[in-house]
Amino acid sequence: MDFRALHGVVIGAGIGGLSAAAMLARRGMHVTVLEAGAHPGGCAGTFRSAGYLFDAGATVGCGFHKEGPLELLGRELDIEWPVSPETVAWQYRRRGRRIGLSGAREAITARFPGSVQFWEEQARLAGMLWRFAKDGLPWPPTSPGDLLMLSRKAVAELAGTGLLAKFIGRTAHEWLASHGLDRHPDFVRFIDAQLLISAQASSLEVNALVAAIALDLPASGTWRVHGGIGRIAELLASTVERDGGAVLYGKRVSRIDTIRREVLGVETADGDALAADLVIANLTHEALAGLDGGPSAVDMPGARHQWGAFVLYLGMDSSAFSEAGCDHLQIVAPDGEPGEGNSLFVSASAARDTRRAPAGQRAVTVSTHTRPGPWFEALRNGRDAYLDLKAGYTRRVLDLLCQEMPEAGDAVRCVTAATPVTWARRTGRAGGFVGGYAQTSLFGVPGPSTSFDNLFLVGDSVFPGQSLPGVVTGARRTVELALRRARKIRQ
Repeated sequence: MDFRALHGVVIGAGIGGLSAAAMLARRGMHVTVLEAGAHPGGCAGTFRSAGYLFDAGATVGCGFHKEGPLELLGRELDIEWPVSPETVAWQYRRRGRRIGLSGAREAITARFPGSVQFWEEQARLAGMLWRFAKDGLPWPPTSPGDLLMLSRKAVAELAGTGLLAKFIGRTAHEWLASHGLDRHPDFVRFIDAQLLISAQASSLEVNALVAAIALDLPASGTWRVHGGIGRIAELLASTVERDGGAVLYGKRVSRIDTIRREVLGVETADGDALAADLVIANLTHEALAGLDGGPSAVDMPGARHQWGAFVLYLGMDSSAFSEAGCDHLQIVAPDGEPGEGNSLFVSASAARDTRRAPAGQRAVTVSTHTRPGPWFEALRNGRDAYLDLKAGYTRRVLDLLCQEMPEAGDAVRCVTAATPVTWARRTGRAGGFVGGYAQTSLFGVPGPSTSFDNLFLVGDSVFPGQSLPGVVTGARRTVELALRRARKIRQ
């Protein structure tokens, strides 16, 4: 079908919005992306400060494996991603012990020998789930066609569908218990740390099938993105323009114009107005509801668990990472709930990448989950209260970093901190929430559809949630629904 007469508007140049825009532009639709900031990428962008080029939030490249979501997207859009595989995805550190996470599970099973059968089962489940998602994942289903597609996928994976059904209503903790692993607190803490960064909750709450794919990220491979994670967004933006679309910066959408169940177009804060046949919003539900004329926010599953992030951007001497043997570390405190400075994810730029840091130094991003509420409350209590909270978190994060990485103590050259207040201001994330929703169930999950027939959501706040592969998989689903609507318009 010819989509050239249709005009699509995408609000936000995050990875989800740009992926959807690029896929629509490749199909011939005229697409305009409106981005409030000066650069693409959002939480998966890069920024320059004090002579360093930092990854803002997302720091690890995933989904570039054979038949993975990013590999398929690159093939479809004729993009050659500037990536190279990491030997070790990241290194887990706690109480001085170190476990390298990679394609093989030897380091994990050497530390936790009783977990071998669990990992074998995880690999089987993840393999089936990757195959289910390959050509698009019609979930949550919205039509008889979606149910038919799910049925066909189930028949194609008939041998494993029974195994998937066995886990669909279980939590990850119940899955661990079936292997007797719930009685091993060190292993449970290890699993909880992995799930927090990939599914936004602990094993007590995360769905078992979600856990299977989340735990597979190191095994399916991680990739270094040369020039920083923001290169992914930059290449997608270039692809949109190459295929006849436009990406406009400094264009904050302030209003959605509607009539009954139809969006007519959008207006920007600087007074421009664009008519649209389709609108895709790379926004959270809260941010979309905050637009004048926007729909009401939906009650998202796991909303009470939504996290923000406290991030330190460090300029460091490269020597601090020589002993580690890898550039990504996951550091977990001996005790205390993960998050709030008790668990860190550390990522350093490549040793010889002088585009990102001066010679002999690294641009390092250190993040921890944090609840946004106290940060905004501190700000309401006055600037001093907010700065005191910020200084306290900075000390806590640096203390844990140096505790498990002593060589970091004398290597830090500069420190910049970002809080949920920062994320709300810089990326428009209402409430400072980042990382998507807690993936506690496969039922009632937020999909791309809204209360308007031609308005769709994309990004980490719709199924299947966060991470590059999750967001790109969700974008493919959004495009499928948008094109379904476009065909009705053309008829």
